[in-house]
Amino acid sequence: MSKPFDYSKWDNIELSDDEEDVHPNIDRESWFRMKHRSRVEREEHEEKDKKRINSEIKKANQRIKILQRDLQKLDKRKAEDSDDDDDDDLDDTEAIKIEIDELRSQNAQRQATLDDYEKNKKWNVDNMFEVKDERTMVNKDAGKVNYTSTGHAQSTVSGEQAKKEFEKARRKAEVKDSSSIGKSVMSTTAEKPTVGPAKPPQTTAKVSTKKSNTDPTEVDSDPDFLYTYHEFTEKYSKLCEEFMFIRTFEQSKEFLLQHGTILLQEHSANYLLLATLEDEMNGKHDEMKQRAKQSQIITNVAELAQSWKTHPGNAILPFFNRLEQREFLDGFLAGVKVFIEKIEKRAVVKRKEIDTSRREEQDRSTVKKEGVDLYEIPREERLGPGGLDPLDVIESLPQSMQDAFESRDTDQLRKALAEMDPKDAEYQMKRCVDSGLWNAV
Repeated sequence: MSKPFDYSKWDNIELSDDEEDVHPNIDRESWFRMKHRSRVEREEHEEKDKKRINSEIKKANQRIKILQRDLQKLDKRKAEDSDDDDDDDLDDTEAIKIEIDELRSQNAQRQATLDDYEKNKKWNVDNMFEVKDERTMVNKDAGKVNYTSTGHAQSTVSGEQAKKEFEKARRKAEVKDSSSIGKSVMSTTAEKPTVGPAKPPQTTAKVSTKKSNTDPTEVDSDPDFLYTYHEFTEKYSKLCEEFMFIRTFEQSKEFLLQHGTILLQEHSANYLLLATLEDEMNGKHDEMKQRAKQSQIITNVAELAQSWKTHPGNAILPFFNRLEQREFLDGFLAGVKVFIEKIEKRAVVKRKEIDTSRREEQDRSTVKKEGVDLYEIPREERLGPGGLDPLDVIESLPQSMQDAFESRDTDQLRKALAEMDPKDAEYQMKRCVDSGLWNAV
């Protein structure tokens, strides 16, 4: 029968927060700290004493090996010279044996001391457990489909793939609906064009084809699907706005941990960037600074995730933990300042572009409204794509075509061409195209 396990060593567990020995006139927290410090100092003293004893045992064992080797040499020499009894060799042999016995006796006492330390050891939270094996295993392919090359969270089905999924779901819905209605209804449906949803369904790769109560061709969708940037803003603009006006890093961290799947996507980063620029262009400088800070949080988390080649959700806590260090916080704020300066410069350029575009639009509308005298334009500038002068061409056109061009009536032009010989009509229209009177595109 095997020897039962000895659980007695767990009978004496020492805790630094035991309350039974605290005097009511002594501060409890101070008492706990003093007990903890005393325990740590005692354990350090015991460890030093154990190291000293183990070192002495090791040296004694080495000395015993040397003495045993000398003793073997003496015995060998004594066997070779059996006829000659040397008293000196006998004395040496006895001295070596005595020293070996003394060293072994001392080691036994030292080992007894170590055993007493182990037997009377007080267990506590620091020494009750010991890590035997610790490994870190990293899967390089983990989350590959969940983040983009820029470090942002990857949205669900988009682009051409979404269109294919959408059409596939529509066909399934139509087939299901047609089979349930019957041949008579199918013939009626074939005559009437089917009207689908106004916009592509928000769905993932698994598209539901559940029949709708209002439209037999409507495809039920996944609410987390992001089809385009436009649909993203329609669905999640309020969430982005809510994040942009969060003031503290702690609240931003909690918000990202809760909504990071959406806010860490590239659409969200672009939304924050455009909103920041729009605020600056509208003269909302203080709001622009706040949005810029939140925008840079998203950008920095994505950059950190990109450097680690992991999903940005895994970089949220490390990023905010870094901000608790002064050097990283200063670096982040410096980056926000540079970003704000870029937004300010871009806003100035953007205003100029908008003003220029508006003036050009006004000029075009004025030209369309008032018209332009072609005779005032130099001949080399008014030549058409085929090298013909529009003034020469329009004056040589049949009167019916001239009237149509002057009134800008396309129906009248078609009528005039229909009354002409087809070859003559083709010739005249080619001249109109070459002179720029008619745009063939």
